[in-house]
Amino acid sequence: MRTREKLRLTFPSNCEWLLQRRILSIGADSFLVFCFCLLLLPASAIGQEDSGLPRLESEILRLATLSGGRVGVAAVHLETGREVYLHADEWFPMASTYKVPIAVQLLRRVDNNEVKLDQMVEVTPVDLHPGSGILSQLLDDPGVELSLLNLLELMLLISDNSATDLSLEIAGGGQSVTALMRDIGIEGITVDRPTVELIADWLGIEGLPSNGKITREKFSNLRSLVSQSEREHAETAFEQDRRDSATPRGMAQLLSGIWQKEIISSKHSELLLDIMRRCQTGDGRIKGLLPLDTEVFHKTGTIGRVTNDVGIVTLPEDAGHVVTVVFVKQSILPVPERERAIAHISRAIHDYFLFNQK
Repeated sequence: MRTREKLRLTFPSNCEWLLQRRILSIGADSFLVFCFCLLLLPASAIGQEDSGLPRLESEILRLATLSGGRVGVAAVHLETGREVYLHADEWFPMASTYKVPIAVQLLRRVDNNEVKLDQMVEVTPVDLHPGSGILSQLLDDPGVELSLLNLLELMLLISDNSATDLSLEIAGGGQSVTALMRDIGIEGITVDRPTVELIADWLGIEGLPSNGKITREKFSNLRSLVSQSEREHAETAFEQDRRDSATPRGMAQLLSGIWQKEIISSKHSELLLDIMRRCQTGDGRIKGLLPLDTEVFHKTGTIGRVTNDVGIVTLPEDAGHVVTVVFVKQSILPVPERERAIAHISRAIHDYFLFNQK
């Protein structure tokens, strides 16, 4: 666990020299007055430590035990830079939260006029993969076309895996997403596989086509060939795989960059945040114990013993916004219990930054 207070009083370099000259010339009495005035500045302006953050750390650590697994947390108050972490630089499987960096890379390509949100994309039977969503459940007849914006919304709103794999392909693949993360200074996120391959690796399925294009029927047939012992071995290996993983710090950096509109254009940052605000999954996680009218921009992820939620929480009464990242892996408890742990951690973070303003 580690906290860091970023806030400090800073002066332009040319002012520092003038300030030093002025201090030397004004005399001891005036200098004491100057120091007294500094004491009247807000604590955030002079970098005073937030003495309550260690208590928040301890509470997060206590609540993490409710998950039945290993928990990683990042909380960053965007307006003041105060932050708290649990296992900040440990890698956790992202599951469907990896759809956020995919969306960022896709929108970066739109910013660069390489693709357009209104361009139509054909959805074929080999594009319909296992996973939640309406593409594989309702729109499974040949001849379906959707706009890139439709795919983006399906990917983030209901976590549709078929829409995700099409979006990832148009974004340039996992290597392009990871390259963007490195270009913007984020070391703690890596995207490697489409969801169909990720799920196949988790299930222990072998024999997927190299391009990942496979019908649901063929996927189901391959799954039936996996024994229970092979399945258990695959799940253990999946949890130790660094592919498609993130650190709490890395995900928090990405969410902060989206909010500050530093990665993609202001227009597409607002579009992405609006979609995340309307996310239809995971009401029992970050949002689970927050007041009902709390605005949350988030994306969930679940696979096997992994349960995640990452987002930005709006505090009431102009108290600011808090990036909230909670990853759970290797849990021995059912999903509702993991969600309960995420909800309690989120509420502790929410209340701390609401009642301890700087």
